[in-house]
This record gives sequence, C-alpha cells and structure tokens, in this order.
Amino acid sequence: MGKEVNGVSRSRFEMFTNSDEAVINKKLPKELLLRIFSFLDVVTLCRCAQVSRSWNVLALDGSNWQRIDLFDFQRDIEGRVVENISKRCGGFLRKLSLRGCLGVGDSALRTFSQNCRNIELLSLNGCTKITDSTCNSLSKFCPKLKHLDLASCTSITNLSLKALSEGCPLLEQLNISWCDQVTKDGIQALVRCCPGLKGLFLKGCTQLEDEALKHIGAHCPELVTLNLQTCSQITDEGLITICRGCHRLQSLCVSGCANITDAILHALGQNCPRLSPESVSL
Repeated sequence: MGKEVNGVSRSRFEMFTNSDEAVINKKLPKELLLRIFSFLDVVTLCRCAQVSRSWNVLALDGSNWQRIDLFDFQRDIEGRVVENISKRCGGFLRKLSLRGCLGVGDSALRTFSQNCRNIELLSLNGCTKITDSTCNSLSKFCPKLKHLDLASCTSITNLSLKALSEGCPLLEQLNISWCDQVTKDGIQALVRCCPGLKGLFLKGCTQLEDEALKHIGAHCPELVTLNLQTCSQITDEGLITICRGCHRLQSLCVSGCANITDAILHALGQNCPRLSPESVSL
C-alpha cells in the first residue's frame, strides 16, 4: 500500500493530486488519454481543464473539439467566445452549432472562418446579427462547407447565395427559411455552382416565384428534400419543373402555397418514384 498522506494511501493521493506527475498521466500514453477525453462533452472538458496543467493541455487539445453545440449556452455566448473557440480548435473543427446565439455577429464569424477552414457543418439558425458579410467570409475561407443553416437570419440577401456559390461548391444542404429578401436571382446563382445540393429549405421565402423553381429543377438532380412552405407565389407550373428535373426527391413541403392544386400530385407520381404520399405536405 505504501505510506499514507493525511490518511490517504500515497498511490491514491498521487492519482488525484494536481501534480503533473499524477500516476494516470504516467501510466497511460497521451494518445490514449486524448481518446478518453474525446468522449466528453463541452462542459466536462472545461471542468477537466481545471484539474491540472497536463489535463488542461489534454482537454483543450483541438482534436477534442471537432463537434461543438453551444445551444445550451446560447444566452451567454458572445462573439469573443466563438473567436476563442476557433483559435483553440483551428483546422480540427468540423461541426459547430451556434443556433440561437443572438450575441454572435459578423466580426466573430470572420475570425472563425479564418481559423476553422475545415468546417463542414455550421448552424447559425436564429443568429439575427449576421449579414451577407458572414457568407462572404465563409466563401473565402471555408471551401469544405457542406451543411449551412441560416434560418431566420433575415438580413441575408442574394449576395450571400452568390458568395456561397463561388466559394462553397460542395454545399449539400442549405436552410434559408424566413430569409425573405432572397429572390430567384440568388437561387439561380446558388444552384448553378452547387450541383450536389440535396436539401433546400426555403420556408417563408415569400419573394420566390416559379422562375426560382425552374432553376432548381434544371440544376439540382441530386435534390432529396425541398421545403417551400408559405412560398405563396409559386404555382403548379414551377413545381412541374421540379418534378421533371429532381427525380431523387423524397420529401416535399408546399403547405401554405395557395396556388398549388391537386393536379401536381399526378406530376409527382409520374416523375418522382422515391416520393411517398406521406412525405408530401400540401
């Protein structure tokens, strides 16, 4: 057992001491310790970082911060927090959710884009401070971006879609629901340069007309999911072009579109064999 220190065996004392010479750090290689730390959530990692200098290094290693969801802390998150995270994670970060983080703006996301150039999934849902400037930054520094959620970012315009089309050609899923400044020009620019789009969420984009749907039908053969809820200007004519060009479609929502008739069901049945009746919302 060895000698005791304040009633605790020396071996156990060494295991839990703040010393960098703790037994666990000697017995296990760094690679294994990092693997263990990789299963911890954000809060636990931050707590572990306060245990000792060696654990601080392990907990804050960029490899442990590949996926971060800050939704649970949304009320407290400010731009500087995002900047610090981006500097710590760097190229390791692949997925980040800032959903509902009202305090995060363009400046912080520019720093983020510069530091985290391997980001693949980014949710900015409800980050109402951001503008087209953020999409310009993503276009310039984040060419691997595949999934982007900009729902309720109402300052977003066609300029954002044009920027994304130029710098993020791998984009597979885009949510711009309630971005009601977007028109057919933005959709046209996006779909021409992002042929791999599989999911488009355009709920509440009230300026979209049939012309926008014609661009989607012509350039998005991989499209699986399309949400056009409350896009009140679209008609059967626009949806028919979707049917003819998007044969992989599996989910379609056009509820709240008063100009759509039951006639579209026939076109969907003829052209979209993967679309089941329960996956269509009229």
